[in-house]
Amino acid sequence: MKVPDVLAARARLHPDTPALVDIRTGREHSYAEASQRAGRTAAYLRHQLGVRAGDRVGLLSGNRTEIIELLVACGRIGAVLVPLNWRLPASELSQIVADCTPVVLVCDQTHAATAALLGPPVVDLDAGWEEAIAACAPVPDQGMADAGARWYLLYTSGTTGAPKGVIQTFGMALVNYLNIGTAVGLTSTDVTVNPLPMFHTGGINLHVLPTLFAGGTAIVVHEFDPGRVLRLLSERGTAFFGVPTMYQLLAEHPDFATTDLSRVRSWASGGAPFPVPLLTSLAGRGVVVRQGMGMTETGPTVFLIDEGHAVSRAGSVGKAQPFVEVSLDGVDGDGAGEGELLIRGPGVTPGYWQRPEATAAAFTAEGWLRSGDVARRDTEGYYTIVDRIKDMFISGGENVYPAEVERVLITHPHVTDVAVVGVPDPRWGEVGKAVLVNSGPVDPEQIRAFCRQHLAAYKVPTHIEQVAELPRNAAGKVLKAQLREPSPTWQENRQ
Repeated sequence: MKVPDVLAARARLHPDTPALVDIRTGREHSYAEASQRAGRTAAYLRHQLGVRAGDRVGLLSGNRTEIIELLVACGRIGAVLVPLNWRLPASELSQIVADCTPVVLVCDQTHAATAALLGPPVVDLDAGWEEAIAACAPVPDQGMADAGARWYLLYTSGTTGAPKGVIQTFGMALVNYLNIGTAVGLTSTDVTVNPLPMFHTGGINLHVLPTLFAGGTAIVVHEFDPGRVLRLLSERGTAFFGVPTMYQLLAEHPDFATTDLSRVRSWASGGAPFPVPLLTSLAGRGVVVRQGMGMTETGPTVFLIDEGHAVSRAGSVGKAQPFVEVSLDGVDGDGAGEGELLIRGPGVTPGYWQRPEATAAAFTAEGWLRSGDVARRDTEGYYTIVDRIKDMFISGGENVYPAEVERVLITHPHVTDVAVVGVPDPRWGEVGKAVLVNSGPVDPEQIRAFCRQHLAAYKVPTHIEQVAELPRNAAGKVLKAQLREPSPTWQENRQ
């Protein structure tokens, strides 16, 4: 299978259509302009910076349209782009740089000081970049790329250990477009607004690249500001994908109630479970959010629930999209049951960068990717993600899934965010620790009493802790390893 150059192909079909809009600078580039800029960037990388096919090009920058130009440029010369998580300290970034060995590191001015500590030659996007690429004759579209060719690397967050570089291919990007584009009906008339960080699969693939494949317009937001995002959605946006925290901040903004959001026809979310009370509240405002599920390793789209069941089946991620196959380990056929979610198809990564053992461990002998998630399938084929296998703990011999406890706690009227982890206990082996974000002080025993109304006694958290906010990674996932650390604010009352 071959994959077209996403900018060049659309530039031939409708050159004057806006392709990329950068809110940071106010610049807007048509497909013709964006394709030419990508070609000039490719020439600069090749002829001025010495980048060759197979080389890695590091990137340390906040959201901006140059990231897509760099991505397409790397594709044209056969290089591999490596967007780096600018939220990480230099010590962690150094480990990633040592693993992928980029020949050059492109950064913005904000992150230039950190970039200088990492080793590779640094090129600043805010210091002479425009003049440098303008002086280069553009590298033309190279035609169709092999679907299996490496295009970019995305490093996992490291919540399960040292970050691994997940190989992203041209074919994975195309299949993701087919999956998410079909699910939300992306067309050349769509305008998507992206505030998700573009060192993450969501920031690139939900929905920037799919929108460009469809010939629409992608608005790149430098950083998430709920007021600004509301204005963009009111004025131009037709499709939006965000993590639950973003929706919470949108709903809490004073302009939310009066902003006309009728032009937005598709709302979707992933990265973390969507709180049911928030889902219901938004639906009452006409914002029907469809929950999905995917992984960096799957490009990412696997599931997205249909709009008709988004509220009635709150908590479900729906059914698998057309170009991906799923199964439950230990569950025969398509019947109802619960087990580890297994994923297979043309949108799944071929593996991890220079990690053959980790790659082999991630797949079954039949080629299924082990997701690490426990999922439940009902009699109608709808899937619900129960929890991460690694997050399950055993209390007094009984399995406890923290996500089940979290789904109860988030319905408490004074709890706005919650995470539950298992912590050591001399009597029970492990017990639950609930970390709450709330609108005011709460009584630990009252919280436990609330849980007992809905949960078996062994699932009720022993420890209750209150914090201002939960630590999260770029995907919106809670960094539970940090929550397992002992805290002097633990409440020691027992079940």
